[in-house]
Amino acid sequence: MSHRPTRRDFIKQTTALGAAWWVGNNSSAYAFADSKSPLERVNFACIGVKGKGDSDSSDAASHGNIVALCDIDDVRLAAKAEDKRFQKAQKFNDYREMLSKIGDKIDAVTVSIPDHSHASASIRAMRMGKHVFCQKPLTWSVSEARMMRETAAKMGVATQMGNQGTAELGLREAVEVVRGGTLGKVQEVHVWTNRPVWPQGTGRPKESQPIPPNVHWDLFLGPAPERPYYSIIYHPFKWRGWLDFGTGALGDMACHTANMAVMALDLFDPLTVVADSSGIVENETYPKWSVIEFEFGPRGDMPPCKLTWYDGGKLPPAELLHGEESKSSGSLLVGEKGTLYSPNDYGAAYVLLPKENFKDFKKPEPSLPRSPGHFEEFVIACRGGSPAMSNFNYAARLTETILLGNVAMRAGQKFEWDAANLQVINLPDANKFLKREYRKGWEL
Repeated sequence: MSHRPTRRDFIKQTTALGAAWWVGNNSSAYAFADSKSPLERVNFACIGVKGKGDSDSSDAASHGNIVALCDIDDVRLAAKAEDKRFQKAQKFNDYREMLSKIGDKIDAVTVSIPDHSHASASIRAMRMGKHVFCQKPLTWSVSEARMMRETAAKMGVATQMGNQGTAELGLREAVEVVRGGTLGKVQEVHVWTNRPVWPQGTGRPKESQPIPPNVHWDLFLGPAPERPYYSIIYHPFKWRGWLDFGTGALGDMACHTANMAVMALDLFDPLTVVADSSGIVENETYPKWSVIEFEFGPRGDMPPCKLTWYDGGKLPPAELLHGEESKSSGSLLVGEKGTLYSPNDYGAAYVLLPKENFKDFKKPEPSLPRSPGHFEEFVIACRGGSPAMSNFNYAARLTETILLGNVAMRAGQKFEWDAANLQVINLPDANKFLKREYRKGWEL
């Protein structure tokens, strides 16, 4: 009797083709990534279908079969399901129910929901052996980031965080420039953003409103404490500034804007963190502005380094730009031989300063693989190829480091960090900000 290959057989038998992509722009790897055969295509379930969930689910549909859509808003869910690419997908409001009922039909999930539910959805899926693409920041808390990394490693699943700048040629070139010694020793990094562009620095509304029939408010709350519904204050977008749901300006953008510097300089596990800000209001929302300093010790042959983060209109000293125009977001890596300036949210473009010192600059030979596209990297990994560059082993360390800035804002003073043991050394009371109490039914 002849053996008929299954869809899972095709997915498992692709290591060689996936690995070919990392060597270069191999045409067979591109052809493989774009295969239209239903046997070869990954079965995706998409958790969150609006905002970034709109583009993430569309990316998944371009590279796989969409077997399920999940969203807490019936109107958004129905609108997405009208697209012919999603008409065969089963619809759910609760990702726990979705994973329980049709988990055997799912190969991978996209998680594009508010920060506070990232870990809850992703870890559940990974424990079932599902590959996970999760939006940035990877988690709401520092301890969740560590758990995401450990769970991904234990389960051996393909993973990727949605900080798409990682796939940009400019970012990878900039990392090669810094690693190649063009700037000399770098001891100073500045990163800034135009966020917040949503309400922060305010208290909880005194009044409440009836929950619309299309919104499953309890499912939106997920692991967060119960609170009354209030129209447009939390759902669909303005949740980012609320401590219970979002991670503020830092969490929203630093996994993008600090990414290049962190990758180039191995800026993980700071020794100390301290924050200055307009103040967290009523333990409800993040500050209107903040300036946060992360101190890193020596890393291999690299010297100690300080990274300073700015948001809410705060900016680094103008003289560091050597006359260049300051953009609304960007990063500066200041070395003994010069400065690399990226006037971009994603580190996707860069210029070496002062310009007159680098007129004859030649780019170093490529040492990092060139990407066929951010989501494409994830699909190749799902099929057994090389890991996506922003896989959870990297992305969780980046997120863990970044979110320590929010811990510093809540702690109110400089703290010393013990990364190995995941604890604040000198301010024991600050350790409560590393994790949260989960509502019953949402425990990890």
